[in-house]
Amino acid sequence: MTESRVAEGQKVLGVLLPETERPTPSSAVSASITFGWRAMLKIKHIPMQLFDVTIFPIIMTVMFTYIFGGAMGAVVSGTGQTGGPAVSEYVQFFIPGIFVQTLIMITMYTGMTLNKDISKGIFDRFRSLPTWRPAQLVGALLGDQVRYTLAGVIILGVGFLVGFRPEGGLSGAAAGFLLLLVFSFCLSWVWTTLSLLLPTEEAVMGASMTIMMPLTFASNIFVPTETMPNWLQGVVEANPVSVVVTAIRELMDGTYDVGSITLVFIYCAVLVAIFAPLSMFLYNRKS
Repeated sequence: MTESRVAEGQKVLGVLLPETERPTPSSAVSASITFGWRAMLKIKHIPMQLFDVTIFPIIMTVMFTYIFGGAMGAVVSGTGQTGGPAVSEYVQFFIPGIFVQTLIMITMYTGMTLNKDISKGIFDRFRSLPTWRPAQLVGALLGDQVRYTLAGVIILGVGFLVGFRPEGGLSGAAAGFLLLLVFSFCLSWVWTTLSLLLPTEEAVMGASMTIMMPLTFASNIFVPTETMPNWLQGVVEANPVSVVVTAIRELMDGTYDVGSITLVFIYCAVLVAIFAPLSMFLYNRKS
């Protein structure tokens, strides 16, 4: 009786999955896009994930513009005058910087989300699928590009409302936006590595903030490098965040400096070359 049922089951499976018509394996691109779409569906079902890309950019932009803008504008302009004119001048300097800071700060949540999925065992199922192995990680990073784009649109919109007017026009702002998205994707591999090394979301968040705070505040986001002590200027100028901010300020001013853009891509290549293979090694070892 049992043998007949097995034979019947094999016959049914043979009809459903004939050996001559095997499903075409997904390519690396299609698999990555599929996992990226999964990341976007998670936002649909948990809208609170968008809190950091909607409220945070608005708070940061308004707070620094109207609370610190007068004092910092006096430093940036070098006139010592505060008030409305100083704020207006500071906005032109500050918005590209806070634009960079907001997006790269949001990249930290990539590692936290991945850590949550891994701790729940979801990625154990993904690893058993006959797909390109890095697709699960690449797809998650691609899905987060939607969050980065939304945050960037919001912060530029708020910037325009408070008086930001890039001399490079729409094309310069779009070029700077695209460059920052590329850098954010590459930086996300750092947090992916941390998510695979550390056991909990809280640990990932703590380690990410420990790395990110010096990178963002020891940079040229808020004030020019020239206002800092001589011994610190070289460190700040070598900071990858400062390099990205400088390149984006130039693009938004309508200056397409090949050297600045090339340096950003060099940093991007270094980040991917180090942390992407390391992430895959840790990911495979977990299986």
